[in-house]
Amino acid sequence: MQTTEKMHTLLKDHPNYIVYERSMMRLEDSEWAIVKTGLDKKLLVTGSETLLNQLEGELIEADAKLCPMNHSNRLVLNQYFDWTVPKAFGTKVTTIGLGDRLGLASPGHISAIRKKQAKPILAQQSIRELTLMDRTIDDIVDAASYAVFQENYQEGFGADGDHLKEEEDIKRALDAGMTMLTLDCSDHIDNRITRYSQEDIQAHYNELSAEERAGYEERYLGKVFTIDHLDISFTKEALMFNVLLYKKALDFTVYVFNEYVEQADQAIDFELSIDETETVTSPVSHFFVAHELIEKGVKVNSLAPRFIGEFQKGVDYMGELEEFEVDFKKHAAIAEKLGYKISIHSGSDKFSVFPIIGEHTKGLFHLKTAGTNWLEAMRVIAKTEPELYRHMHAYAFEHFPEAQKYYHITPDLSGISELEEVTDTELPEYLNDRNARQVLHVTYGVLLTAETDEGKSLFKQTFFEKMKKHETAYTETLIDHIGKHLETLSIPNQ
Repeated sequence: MQTTEKMHTLLKDHPNYIVYERSMMRLEDSEWAIVKTGLDKKLLVTGSETLLNQLEGELIEADAKLCPMNHSNRLVLNQYFDWTVPKAFGTKVTTIGLGDRLGLASPGHISAIRKKQAKPILAQQSIRELTLMDRTIDDIVDAASYAVFQENYQEGFGADGDHLKEEEDIKRALDAGMTMLTLDCSDHIDNRITRYSQEDIQAHYNELSAEERAGYEERYLGKVFTIDHLDISFTKEALMFNVLLYKKALDFTVYVFNEYVEQADQAIDFELSIDETETVTSPVSHFFVAHELIEKGVKVNSLAPRFIGEFQKGVDYMGELEEFEVDFKKHAAIAEKLGYKISIHSGSDKFSVFPIIGEHTKGLFHLKTAGTNWLEAMRVIAKTEPELYRHMHAYAFEHFPEAQKYYHITPDLSGISELEEVTDTELPEYLNDRNARQVLHVTYGVLLTAETDEGKSLFKQTFFEKMKKHETAYTETLIDHIGKHLETLSIPNQ
């Protein structure tokens, strides 16, 4: 889709437009490109009156329009370039969730993954994160679609309604064109069961109908399920425990699948998350949940257990690697046998376990990252805008307690270098310190919603201005950082 002399002339006549070369497209009698004017990006389109009337923006010539990169114009873009529409990938494609909290990271993510045998899920934010950032589901799909166009990435990308718990949010995600739904069932998992005595478990199990109990016992008791070299069987005690722990979550999953996933007018990658709980998911529990879903006709594309050890935000795995490998190998075998991908949540920066994940899934998995691109943005600020970084760092540490309650993290604050003792050139080292990294990771919402006494943004406006100014540095940083993820996971080149 090469452009014609018309677009080149238009750009020559407007030297203040900096064009993104990859985005220059010709489609029939129209031409399209993304340009930068000052710090803002716009969609530049030439073509017929009919086409230009579909787009919001400013006519700069009779047959040329400079258009804001808003939601309405994104929908027009989708009509003409179907590869800017998110899609589902099913169970046979390796996928990487690359949530973009800032709406600025997707070009770097695309550059990192475009030559790899994996597909990016570019739009991926939880409702909590959207609320903190004052963004909507449409906003994150818009940002992803425009990034795909800017980078001329025609290989396909996904959009994930991440950690959805409420029906209203599921509806919103589907209405916005999300092609992946991650159902978070943590509110329906009764963690009190793990503290019950055997007598209490028996009593609660007996409250189920005789028909239900008979069904479970017929399906599981006295049977051995062989998966690879793993034999799974259930004692009566183990069966009762898993029924009570997961029954409500399974009922909710079945309802959501039948009511929403099956009724959707597009293909949906349906993921079940049981990792946001107090309970480590044993292989027996994993098998029970997955087998029950199959029995009830639910097709999941991926399932996220809670693994042993700690998958804390923004830092490497915390636990014994040998123990993790023994356990993970079982989970991977169950997923492969039952026909879905294993999903690894809080997967960013878990470099020590990436080789294990790549090996035992045979390279077929879903892995979610999100906050790491925010941390790498802070690395860019530390390198290029040290004064701004110092202000944000100090505010983050001052307000850390109010952010910590939303996350399970265990940083050692005493091990972090005092800010006044660190030179400007040493500031980026905070982003290599796991303790400082965790503090900065969880305080993004605090930092970007902070206001002065007069109600003005304390950091947000300046932060975004600087990030737009240092766009190239940010892209290069993400190529390096996400590239390290992909290499350590042993994802091959195309």
